[in-house]
Amino acid sequence: MAYDFDLFVIGAGSGGVRAARFAAGFGAKVAVAESRYLGGTCVNVGCVPKKLLVYGAHVADELEQAAGFGWTLEEGHFDWGTLIANKNREIERLNGIYRNLLVNSGVTLLQGHARITGANEVEVDGQRYSAEHILIATGGWPQVPDIPGKELAITSNEAFYLKDLPRRVLVVGGGYIAVEFAGILQGLGADTTLLYRGDLFLRGFDGSVRTHLKEELEKRGLNLQFNADIQRIDKLDDGSLKATLKDGRELLADCVFYATGRRPMLDNLGLENTGVELDARGFIRVDEQYQTTAPSILAIGDVIGRVQLTPVALAEGMAVARRLFKPEQYRPVDYQNIPTAVFSQPPIGTVGLTEEQALEAGHKVQIFESRFRAMKLTLTDIQEKTLMKLVVDAETDKVLGCHMVGPDAGEIIQGLGVALKAGATKLQFDETIGVHPTAAEEFVTMRTVTR
Repeated sequence: MAYDFDLFVIGAGSGGVRAARFAAGFGAKVAVAESRYLGGTCVNVGCVPKKLLVYGAHVADELEQAAGFGWTLEEGHFDWGTLIANKNREIERLNGIYRNLLVNSGVTLLQGHARITGANEVEVDGQRYSAEHILIATGGWPQVPDIPGKELAITSNEAFYLKDLPRRVLVVGGGYIAVEFAGILQGLGADTTLLYRGDLFLRGFDGSVRTHLKEELEKRGLNLQFNADIQRIDKLDDGSLKATLKDGRELLADCVFYATGRRPMLDNLGLENTGVELDARGFIRVDEQYQTTAPSILAIGDVIGRVQLTPVALAEGMAVARRLFKPEQYRPVDYQNIPTAVFSQPPIGTVGLTEEQALEAGHKVQIFESRFRAMKLTLTDIQEKTLMKLVVDAETDKVLGCHMVGPDAGEIIQGLGVALKAGATKLQFDETIGVHPTAAEEFVTMRTVTR
């Protein structure tokens, strides 16, 4: 049977665009449908604008440290509107780049909502298209718990477009998005409280990292409230919000920001017209080659709920394009030793196993930990400490995990990701000459087992 397209991609986020571009480069006839914005969550309401806001918040630290280096500065003034306008301009530029990437690759770009109407058929704004393969790459969407007053709260989608910086903010959640935005808002001048229903945030990260970040955030004056959750939100006559907690306490704020998880974006996708099944968490079920339970339909990225990171979606998109249209180049995605960062303040960088994961997996481990005050801070009164940690297999000497909390953690951990991917041992770390004076050299100079 002749189809309109060899591959029809639903969603022009990181994974969908990568799959479409490379499939077209391999000679396939490809279409992409997108109903919102080119570049997906990452470019528009995720990693990119968030990092720009992190940079903005970090300026306050630079101003505070300047006096120690002999700079006398007038009191700074921050304007939220300027930052958001400049951010919007950059996002619009990136949208245009994504458009050019697709069009110049020979991909047909359809801007409208796509709905699957059959195993090999997609409808976009009333027009139907046939395709041999359909790839779902629709990503995720933030969700707010179903509590009274939920409509008064915002999520990360709205946070990037607030007209003004709220004076008092409650950030609800214990994942990396909550931690990052709490740091951003506090760094830009908002009176910020982070509420989390558990004992300690960033579940799944190394215990030393979680504890160290908690201590550093408290030094910065961030109000951390654990074992705390909101029961209802009410709007008061003066326009402020009252959050009633489950323990009966009442907190006042101008903004309640929920970062309590994301759901797969499957709204009006037409899955009922297919044999596609969902897993127990509501994500699309796929096999190791991203094949759904419907033979002609695949899915990648956040919508499958594996590792919800932009570079992972890119790798999955590449894998699908190669398997379908350039099988001699196909390589499965390796989900082991994926480096990642949390752009908290200070930031986290991590790759490999946590201490807890290593022990659970049966490894006999040696732990190397170092906490120190960065050289840059020695001429200031700031007492922030950097944490570096190595988790090593005591029997094979293989480095199982590297973890850091401190300036440039994300930049530093990227190189260590290569080392762990290559199977580096602690001896090889020890024999690597450090770059002096840097914080990064601490990873190759830790000699004493701390436990």
